[in-house]
This record gives sequence, C-alpha cells and structure tokens, in this order.
Amino acid sequence: MKAVRFHAYGGIDVLQVEEVGRPAPGPGQMLIEVRAAGIQPGEVMIREGARHGRWPATFPTGQGSDLAGVVVETGPEVRGFAVGDDILGFTHQRASHAEFVVVEDVNVVSRPENLPWDVAGSLYVAGTTAYATVFAVDPGPGDTVVVSAAAGGVGSLAVQLARRHGATVIGLASERNHAWLADHGVVPVAYGEGVAERIRQAAGGRVDAFIDTFGDGYVELAVELGVRPERINTIRDWQAAAKVGARTYGEGSAACAVVVGRLARLAARGELDVPIARTYPLEQVRDAYRELERQHTHGKIVLRP
Repeated sequence: MKAVRFHAYGGIDVLQVEEVGRPAPGPGQMLIEVRAAGIQPGEVMIREGARHGRWPATFPTGQGSDLAGVVVETGPEVRGFAVGDDILGFTHQRASHAEFVVVEDVNVVSRPENLPWDVAGSLYVAGTTAYATVFAVDPGPGDTVVVSAAAGGVGSLAVQLARRHGATVIGLASERNHAWLADHGVVPVAYGEGVAERIRQAAGGRVDAFIDTFGDGYVELAVELGVRPERINTIRDWQAAAKVGARTYGEGSAACAVVVGRLARLAARGELDVPIARTYPLEQVRDAYRELERQHTHGKIVLRP
C-alpha cells in the first residue's frame, strides 16, 4: 500500500509517499480502507521536531490521526462492526495518511449515511479540540466569548459550539471570512493592530471568556480585556497560559469516539457546518501542507488516499 512517511525531522520536503506493507488487524482491531484523512497544524510541529519532548518520533514514521473509510478486515474480538461498514474516527499510531490503516474498534463510530467523506475524515482532531476548548470556558446565555482564528479548522467549529450554548460569540478573522462568520451567528472582527478596541466595541465593553486557537499573544490580549484566567483557554500558547493561570484544554481532553460520534451526528443533521478548504490526493501531500502552513485556510484540508 501507499503511505506517507518521513525519515528525519525537517520541512515539507522530508515527506515521502512510499510503498509499505499492508498491516493486519489484531484482537479488537480492524483494517480500514481510508477514504479521507484530515491534516493538522500539530503534525507540522511534530515533523519539524518542535514537539520532540512532548511527542517524539521514531523513524521512519507515518503521520495522521483523523480518518474515515470502509472496514475491509476485522481481527478477533471486534465489537459492533463488520466488513463493509463505513466508519470514522482516529488512530494514535500516526498512520491515517495511507491507503489502509489498522484502528482499534473503540476509536471509531459508524459514519452517518448523509455525512460526506471529507467531513467524516477531518472531524476528530478539530472537532474534539473545539469541543474541549468550549467546555473549558463554560459559555452560557448572557456571556460574550471571543474566539481567535475563528475561521480556521478548530475555530470554525468552536464558534458554532459556543453559539449552541447560547453565548454571544465574537470571531477574530480576516475580512474575507467575515460573511461566513456572520451567516453562522458570529460577530466578525478583524484581527491585527487595534483589535482590543474593536473587540470592546463589538462586545459592548465586556468579554466573559476567550478561546485562543492561534497563539501569538492572544492569551495576553484576553487578560488585557479583563477576562478571568479560568475562562481563558488556549490550544497553542502553553507558556503564556502557565504564566497567567489560563487553561489549556485541547484535543486530548475530549479524545474519544463518544465525542466524535456526537459531532458527526450534529454535522449529518446540518446543525454543525464543517468547512472543507480543499482536498488533495495522497501523492500531493506536500502541496497540502504548503497550503496549511500559509495559515489562511478556511476550514479543513483533507487527503484522499
């Protein structure tokens, strides 16, 4: 089978699509033919070695957590699934950017019939991260919540989930994404110089919670806006969070099939819009990451093995 591999830390050019052996499922595992697999900013940091202390790589290594596909083989003791079933979920083995992947049966759920493959295959990391970061700041009716990078893969879901809690949501994004935010009940505000004053004006002077999905000074901005540390959550700037006492709930805080299934059902019913920025064939994995690393995509970038 074909799979993405890299043999040393480095830039995009270390990524290769190689012929490797097709894995076999063990007890409680299934072999999945992958139809779609999302890519993540965290995978860039792992590939570059910037997260070696937190998530070390053993070379050669694959990559990819998100996946959706079809069960083609089951190992013994698999529960609830059979050959031919459509599923979505995740692997913790850095292996979903491939034509086939072995997954644990507890890490997947059935794909709702009307959920597009691209959405199903990109829901785990962004979806569970958005779910966790909204949970961390506990929004409710009467609250005003600010979300940075509000049109990105995580931010575009976080703003919608916060709105479902009844909060007023202010989304920081470039002006080209303001119409999408407004269509989803979010108050759009441009980021950049003067953003604090623009937020104050949009919020009527009070901000109750802040969800940072970008880093680069937003924790400090939340403090400047008067948000209490326990209602600030960042998925990127752990150093700033430790300094002020903010929270750092992310994907790992809600990394389970139960949450993935809940989000999939919302998306299938049209109650959660999961924007897909672009899809690429597996062989164009370098091009996919070049687009991701520009940091201006609206929604998810997906590989189609």
